[in-house]
Amino acid sequence: MWCSILLFQRTFVGVDFFSVFQEVYLRTNDPRVCNIVSFSDAIGELKVEAAASIEDGKRILFRFDRAAFSFKFLPFKVPYPVPFKLLGDEAKGWLDTTYLSNSGNLRISRGNKGTTFVLQKQTEPRQRLLTAISSGMGVKEAIDELISLKQNTGQEEPELEEGDWQMMWNSQTVTDSWIENAVNGLMGKQIIRKNGRIKFLVDILLGLKFSMDGNFVKTGSKVYDVTMDDAAIIGGPFGYPLNLKNKFILELLYSDEKLRVSRGYNNILFVHIRTDALR
Repeated sequence: MWCSILLFQRTFVGVDFFSVFQEVYLRTNDPRVCNIVSFSDAIGELKVEAAASIEDGKRILFRFDRAAFSFKFLPFKVPYPVPFKLLGDEAKGWLDTTYLSNSGNLRISRGNKGTTFVLQKQTEPRQRLLTAISSGMGVKEAIDELISLKQNTGQEEPELEEGDWQMMWNSQTVTDSWIENAVNGLMGKQIIRKNGRIKFLVDILLGLKFSMDGNFVKTGSKVYDVTMDDAAIIGGPFGYPLNLKNKFILELLYSDEKLRVSRGYNNILFVHIRTDALR
């Protein structure tokens, strides 16, 4: 998402009283440009959407096709009363990027109606966390920000989502024993299935995998008791059982359809990202 810093237009638009954002999604099956006017956190926003395409690798062509108000005090969206289909060419436009900083965080664009936008890219908290993990700096601070924002929005309590979750980061330094790391979930995938089933899966070498199955039971708000008791080394259709067990409490600190933050074995913090097809 891009946040407007300055907006130069032939006619006055009164942007001092609200914030203007622009979302650009081009690498999807439904490329779109969205202009968002945020009135305030207490009131809501107006979102105007347009189908988009790229011309000559630089110019974005768009055609507005829908818009709606999202008010905080209403459980539904209110359509914006503009018949885009009847506007013809008036609903069409283009956007040129005249400058993009080396960091990719500052963009200057010019529109077909003489408007010049100076926009600063806003990185969502989830992306800031992944960037912190990649750089190895400020991970815990990024986790605290993500959890705090989730709590402030008043969203529903997170649940342990089904899917394949790759471990991206943990707050524990791994030991020299790979099997100890695997048993404690410090590496590999965590696979959540229906009926309270959970699996740790770690690629070892030469096609061999470490697999450990167990179950989880919700015992409180965002808290689960996890028992892992069926371990084996898997090679193709064959398995060599291992006499290993592990029990711990898993607390969900943050969860959405793509990323999960939890506290698990020995109070270790974990960050997982979902790698299977999202629902």
